[in-house]
Amino acid sequence: MFAGLTLTPNLATWGIAALATLGVIVRPFSWPEAIWAVLGAALLVVLGLLPWQVALDGVSKGTDVYLFLVGMMLLAEIARKEGLFDWLAGLAVRAAKGSPTRLFLLIYIVGTVVTVFLSNDACAVVLTPAVYAAAKAADAEPLPYLFICAFIANAASFVLPISNPANLVVFATDMPPLGQWLATFALPSVLAIVATYAVLRLTQNSRLKGQTIKRDVETVHLGLGGKVAGLGIIATAGALIGASAAGIELGLPTFVAGLATTLLVVALNRGGLVEVVKDVSWAVLPLVAGLFVLVEALEKTGVLAMLADTLKGYAQGDPTATAWAGGALIAFGTNLVNNLPAGLLAGAAVQAAEVSNKVAGAILIGVDLGPNLSVTGSLATILWLTAIRREGEDVSAWQFLKLGLLVMPPALVLALGALLLV
Repeated sequence: MFAGLTLTPNLATWGIAALATLGVIVRPFSWPEAIWAVLGAALLVVLGLLPWQVALDGVSKGTDVYLFLVGMMLLAEIARKEGLFDWLAGLAVRAAKGSPTRLFLLIYIVGTVVTVFLSNDACAVVLTPAVYAAAKAADAEPLPYLFICAFIANAASFVLPISNPANLVVFATDMPPLGQWLATFALPSVLAIVATYAVLRLTQNSRLKGQTIKRDVETVHLGLGGKVAGLGIIATAGALIGASAAGIELGLPTFVAGLATTLLVVALNRGGLVEVVKDVSWAVLPLVAGLFVLVEALEKTGVLAMLADTLKGYAQGDPTATAWAGGALIAFGTNLVNNLPAGLLAGAAVQAAEVSNKVAGAILIGVDLGPNLSVTGSLATILWLTAIRREGEDVSAWQFLKLGLLVMPPALVLALGALLLV
């Protein structure tokens, strides 16, 4: 009797968390993802399933992620407005010299660099329109090149701690120093990037071979503001690499660098701050805050303790098998619940279980690379889909899944194998 009464609030919490997560993925009524996460969090508090003090604690745990996201979004938006990414895409088209396959490789390289140093969300949001514009200017079919923006955004997202906000979530306060990070993830990242390119190139080969693209396109002028934005990005990347090497949390340095670069460009232009602030995707912040609250509620029901105990037990028995299984399960699981809530749950379980770096690394690879399976896997892929729809292109969930089934598993197997062999 009492067990049933105790279980009822837990069931209600799980149900609300599940429905809120489903809302984030499906977006009923075309409402933004953030609304569903915030509604779920608010409902838990209103129904008395989660004390408001605990909810605030959950929100506060995301402070470093919020600062990181704001800094990156400011950098990406000021760079977009100043034409930096259009300029880079134009360089790629001219360097391709009429070869569709060379253009494919060059855009892949640009996408890799943007993801590594600006995060996967920036690649999906900012580079996608620039790639579309470059493809149209070259009279090329856009879709093969647009696929690059979706897949490299996840494949290159564990090169550095700054490459994906999920990295900050999984490791939280236990973020490895940069040297240790690179020693752990350099080879897995290279293999994931190369494998993703190889499969994408093979699957798009027939479309690329049938294209004839222009050798010359109109040169996009890069003004002083664009150059300053580019230097700001380079300086930010250097500062974050230094902060990571020193074991400093990355949120505040990213925020300061992004704000400073934005204000400097605005000062040079003598205005434009309102336009930059208006076009930043602020809805990402309440989305992440709502997800932190949902995870806090699940932790209160004992789910995280159960996951942590299970993970710890298996890791003590056979750490290698646990790393393989954990990485694979979370990789496919991200496509059911999105990698942000999956990363929050997995990260909390990893920290509570105090598992080895190999097991934690395998789970991080699953969180970052798994979303290349479906359009629901990560926020970056959802943002990419929204971006290509604005340009008049569309990719169905089934079309993406068919391609993802070919692209994601080989990259995942190679990355996990490299992690466990190093």
